[in-house]
Amino acid sequence: MAKKRRSVDNTGRNCRNTSRYSERTATNRLGSFCLVFQALVSIVFMIVVILLDMLPMNYLALVAAILFFLWCIAFTTQAVRKKRGTAGKIFSLLMICVLTFGAYNIAQANNMLSLITGGNTRVDKMAVAVLADDSAETIEDTVGYNFGVQFQQGGDNIQTAVTNLQEELGSDLTLTECDSVQAQAQALVDGDVQAIIYNEAYTQLMDDAVEGFSDNIKIIYEMDIKTELNLGGGSDDTLTKEPFTVYISGIDTYGEVSETSRSDVNIIAVVNPTTHEILLITTPRDSYVPLYGPDVQQGAMDKLTHAGVYGIETSMATLGNLYETDINYYVRLNFTSLIDIVDILGGIDVESEYAFTTSEDSEYVMDVQEGLNHFNGEQALAFSRERQNLEDGDNQRGKNQQAVITAMLKKMISPTMLLKAGTIMNQVSKDVETNVTQPQLNALIRDQLRTNAKWSIQSVALSGEGGQDYCYSASDQLLYVMYPDDSSLREIIDLTNVVEEGGSLEAGEALN
Repeated sequence: MAKKRRSVDNTGRNCRNTSRYSERTATNRLGSFCLVFQALVSIVFMIVVILLDMLPMNYLALVAAILFFLWCIAFTTQAVRKKRGTAGKIFSLLMICVLTFGAYNIAQANNMLSLITGGNTRVDKMAVAVLADDSAETIEDTVGYNFGVQFQQGGDNIQTAVTNLQEELGSDLTLTECDSVQAQAQALVDGDVQAIIYNEAYTQLMDDAVEGFSDNIKIIYEMDIKTELNLGGGSDDTLTKEPFTVYISGIDTYGEVSETSRSDVNIIAVVNPTTHEILLITTPRDSYVPLYGPDVQQGAMDKLTHAGVYGIETSMATLGNLYETDINYYVRLNFTSLIDIVDILGGIDVESEYAFTTSEDSEYVMDVQEGLNHFNGEQALAFSRERQNLEDGDNQRGKNQQAVITAMLKKMISPTMLLKAGTIMNQVSKDVETNVTQPQLNALIRDQLRTNAKWSIQSVALSGEGGQDYCYSASDQLLYVMYPDDSSLREIIDLTNVVEEGGSLEAGEALN
């Protein structure tokens, strides 16, 4: 009897095995792709961090080690057969997204930093104005007008503006020359001229001379004149090896800071990077000082705040002459930047010498207690602006501004905040300007991260007596001024020499 042969159909089993094999192959390919792509993104991220040029070698090594460790986690979790390494693939994809986002933002911050640093250009906004009820609406409507001009203050810019206007209109302008910006404003109001060509930085000077001037005119034409400045200098590591002085100029406005205008905050930071000493010098805005600079009569007496009208370089030269030191660097900021920086820092702790309530003029009414106060950006600004409710007025306001700068330095000097430098610069790119170059700033940050040095700081303010006097920028007007006290001035000069020569400031405050 023949044996029956049993027939077995393995088609289904083979199909299932083939399907499982295909799934495993696809899964393995996805895992391999994730690992390779994560490695590539990690390399790109590392390159971007290196190009940022802010981190010392030990920090770079740490970043590289962390990236390698994260890749190893992804590899190990995918090598586990259980659940086909799904967790590893998800982790790898997550790291790809995070690193890509991080590299992009670091690159953006680096670009923003380049916009803020190396600012050696002065922008003067020139304007043509007519009376508010004049029929002219555009510059073309002023053909045949008599233009009031003055060449005593910033004459080169006025001449450039006149030349540009003549080229644009295709005809010569009829000009009436005035003795000063105040006389120019008065000539327009009195009808002696039909239009004026002037620097908008002088608007406040005109308002002081002619009541309601700004409200009674309209600007029908504007042009920007850019002037290259020869400030700063030094090698990329100059700020880490040699003492340097920075002029911190605060503009009492919101918006961009590139244009010339009066400076209401005037602080000099004398820095010695080898002894880690900082001296902050506040000079009241009404200080009666001799002006120096390219666009002024050398040695002419004026308020310090008016120096800013002639450009940042005039303020630097004027203060450098006053304190017998070279000021090569500047940082210019406005209200918007102060608010943003303090908020990014998570607020600051500020020491106040007195308890007081800020006035409505500060745009934020609040109670300030004697001693330590924690301020957000808006509160720090109000504290810095207040002078109406302070017994010593502008002098005490200068000290309060020093206290805010000190508190900001305390926060910014920490490694955690230094690593956020790019983010801070990105946030305030339109509100801060400095002629410190990007490589110089990078070297300074890198050196602080490497050493984590403790800095000492001392603040001092120029004192004096108030009075009335004539000012170069105000023609024949008597204005309130502060006459600097000789002993106070000499003390500041001596302290500056101590820092620059490598000495130690006693009663300094440690910046941790």
